Amino acid sequence: MSGKPRLTYLNGRGRMEPVRWLLAAAGVEFEEIFLETREQYEKLIKDGVLLFQQVPLVEIDGMKMVQTRAILSYIAGKYNLYGKDLKERALIDMYVEGITDLMQMILMFPFSPPEAKEKNIDSIKERATNRYFPVFEKVLKQHGQDFLVGNKFSWADVQLIEAILAVEEKIPAVLSGFPQLQAFKKRMSNMPTIKKFLQPGSPRKPPPDEFYVETVLKIFKK
Repeated sequence: MSGKPRLTYLNGRGRMEPVRWLLAAAGVEFEEIFLETREQYEKLIKDGVLLFQQVPLVEIDGMKMVQTRAILSYIAGKYNLYGKDLKERALIDMYVEGITDLMQMILMFPFSPPEAKEKNIDSIKERATNRYFPVFEKVLKQHGQDFLVGNKFSWADVQLIEAILAVEEKIPAVLSGFPQLQAFKKRMSNMPTIKKFLQPGSPRKPPPDEFYVETVLKIFKK
């Protein structure tokens, strides 16, 4: 195995996409193994590779890591994206948890029945514009700095730009009332590592389509 982290998941966003974002933002190249069949998944379980019989799986520094939150916090700590002290880490954790709650709605959207899609889009818009984005708009306005925590690029910034772009795919004008977030989006998108990740041909995955949904159901639903 090379020294690069190795990611095992489906060829789609899902719960691995924040990991791809964070590694890319840190300027870390990685390898990917894509699950395409239930047999591949069952073999990982049989071999004892998946601690809780779940992916994402990230092999890094001799460890076989599972559980998205644990993977992300390890990467953030390893690549100096996790604040300078416990208080900054606590702030980053709070912001990340809030963004994750919003992203959970995006994550589940492709699996909702057609008749519920419009209602779910409305729910995402309502939560984004009334609960989550106002928090970050206020934070950026109050401290007047480029980044969310400690005036330094962190895991929280990466999660937020990922969330902004994911919500915009569903609701293009969602930032119309958030000038600070508009400026934040522009700054983040022009950071060299993130700019590279946003280019065609990068490991960033496209929005989930029907084939992705079918693959998820084929692999994980008995």
